[in-house]
Amino acid sequence: TRWGVTRLPRKTHRGLRKVACIGAWHPARVSFTVARAGQNGYHHRTEMNKKVYRVGKVGDETHSAITDYDRTEKDITPIGGFPHYGVVKSDYLMIKGGCVGPKKRVVTLRQSLINQTSRVALEEIKLKFIDTSSKFGHGRFQTTQEKQKFYGRLKA
Repeated sequence: TRWGVTRLPRKTHRGLRKVACIGAWHPARVSFTVARAGQNGYHHRTEMNKKVYRVGKVGDETHSAITDYDRTEKDITPIGGFPHYGVVKSDYLMIKGGCVGPKKRVVTLRQSLINQTSRVALEEIKLKFIDTSSKFGHGRFQTTQEKQKFYGRLKA
């Protein structure tokens, strides 16, 4: 139970769990320590048919954003890092589309139980380009060297 509040009897109206006293007259506000209604724990989300584009291992070439078509030496982390996450230092998984939940939430993945038969699932993936421009703002440049070459020396 959330905050250890006991459940009220079956015949109660307007609420299953209620705290009788939510504080003294003064201070004339509800303290943060008072048990209130709300969610306890994480939501349980299940998604199916996520397409894995790349598995990146630390120290391997897969941990960089180099592809067969784009041989530019650049890290997988965008310029300035991922917003609300930072720099990718460990192994990573590149998937198609989005991933639910906050940026740092741990997600459990497992192998599919059924054999994939659709054309979309069975097609071979060839990554041609991985965008490493800044994800905060307009993002014009792929590397910091490219940005420095364009702007030149900024400080005197």
